[in-house]
Amino acid sequence: MASLNLKSKKRDKGDEPDKKRLVIAGIRHQLLLLLRRRHRLFPLVSAVSGGLLLFLLFSFSLLSPPPVIHRSPLRRNNQVTVEPSSDPIPTAQFLVPENGGRSDRQLWSSRMSKSYYGCSNATDTFQVLDKTSQRDRYLLIATSGGLNQQRTGIIDAVVAAYILNATLVVPKLDQKSYWKDTSNFEEIFDVDWFISHLSKDVKIVKELPRGEESRLVGLQSMRVPRKCTPSCYLQRVLPVLNKKHIVQLSKFDYRLSNNLDTELQKLRCRVNYHAVRYTESINRMGQMLVDRMRNKAKHFVALHLRFEPDMLAFSGCYYGGGQKERLELGAMRRRWKTLHAANPDKVRQHGRCPLTPEEIGLMLRGLGFGREVHLYVASGEVYGGEDTLAPLRALFPNLHTKETLASKKELAPFARFSSRMAALDFIVCDESDAFVTNNNGNMARILAGRRRYLGHKLTIRPNAKKLYKLFTNRHNMTWDEFSSKVRRYQTGFMGEPDEMKAGQGEFHENPTSCICRTSDSKFNETADEHDSWAYSETGNVPLPSRSDSDQSEVDEEIFLD
Repeated sequence: MASLNLKSKKRDKGDEPDKKRLVIAGIRHQLLLLLRRRHRLFPLVSAVSGGLLLFLLFSFSLLSPPPVIHRSPLRRNNQVTVEPSSDPIPTAQFLVPENGGRSDRQLWSSRMSKSYYGCSNATDTFQVLDKTSQRDRYLLIATSGGLNQQRTGIIDAVVAAYILNATLVVPKLDQKSYWKDTSNFEEIFDVDWFISHLSKDVKIVKELPRGEESRLVGLQSMRVPRKCTPSCYLQRVLPVLNKKHIVQLSKFDYRLSNNLDTELQKLRCRVNYHAVRYTESINRMGQMLVDRMRNKAKHFVALHLRFEPDMLAFSGCYYGGGQKERLELGAMRRRWKTLHAANPDKVRQHGRCPLTPEEIGLMLRGLGFGREVHLYVASGEVYGGEDTLAPLRALFPNLHTKETLASKKELAPFARFSSRMAALDFIVCDESDAFVTNNNGNMARILAGRRRYLGHKLTIRPNAKKLYKLFTNRHNMTWDEFSSKVRRYQTGFMGEPDEMKAGQGEFHENPTSCICRTSDSKFNETADEHDSWAYSETGNVPLPSRSDSDQSEVDEEIFLD
């Protein structure tokens, strides 16, 4: 019986459309009859037709499903409600405040920074240059990579020349690498200042003397291992130098040991922080950009975004761009033949991926930088263009670049040369009140070390490994919980004097041998154990008191600016 009722109900439901069709057909027939008498009944037809149309529309509206409403971010009490569309349903409301909520003193200064100062002058144990000895030994250097990678090579070239007691010919810059910059040394750096400032340490000439040029015929380049120790140079390079009087070292980047005796480290600092400076035209333009930032705000943040295609390809990371991103960055990654296939998820989990512009913005807001802060972005071509920058700009609308601060005419002398443009970014980042790195590349390391040497100015390095998990789960917590974790995870990554131990990391990033403390006399009096060593007769290196075998690293690691 129940089944019969169900069948009858189904028939009734199936008959409903037929009944509706009959009703509509009947109405249509009556309308046609009325239209034949239109000369009399036209007003009546119009009224009836209009009423029927309204009735039908009302009926269909009751049967149709409710519309889907897409809500825009809500702003409440100067906060933005973030409502993700594809993420799991959040257990807490994630509200990003417009105000950072911290005082200027905490934001714009580094704890105990006034207690430290740079100290790179040579001590009495340092052997000064003897201009009459070894005048016929010349060291030629060919640097490698981008601007800041080449800077490391220039610094170490001076130290290598000192170790070998050789005359250094001004290094040649790399004009064939990815950046394709044809600039010479003297077009980026003040070559006369470079030579004169180091005249007491190493003899430097702009080019080989005419009488020595014949020795270049048949001369082959050498390549020393990365992290080559002083004894490595004496064993591998000095015999060739004594025999041929000229040695050319190629691909010279990170070819000198990170750990040297204090006097050689101080020489590194004299080169890096005093002798290597940009040309007058680059300095003038860079300072103009700094002044224009200062005219906009008393304090400003500089961000080395490092979100260019080459960096993303090198890192092996994936940012959700689908097949297009995989193909584009994959093709670019194959340019580095020594790189293996990468697992993007593992690379990101280990903190080796640059943060996205949005993640950088959230980190800065979590640290207390409000919407009103002026942000200078040092970057080349950003992968994804303005769409990639949009979330960062939403958090920090006062966003500037060298292209927005200067006119095309002002930038014209530099625009065609990537190294000169990078030099402008370097100057602004160096002068900023807070500097934010987004990878551990050469510019980040050199600027971090320089800012330590010049008074421990605030330098923020994202703790990407910890922040990755936080960004992934941020919609499941409140803003207060998020910002509290950001500040906790960034402890030890803010450029404070006691963050890194002596010898930790690259020396260019952590030049502890060249930093003295004003309030602790013991710090100034403590000398490296190598300082009392006797010097070798064949080169300017301390004689080791223990086995100093050649422990140089093989040429595997690649560094990017």
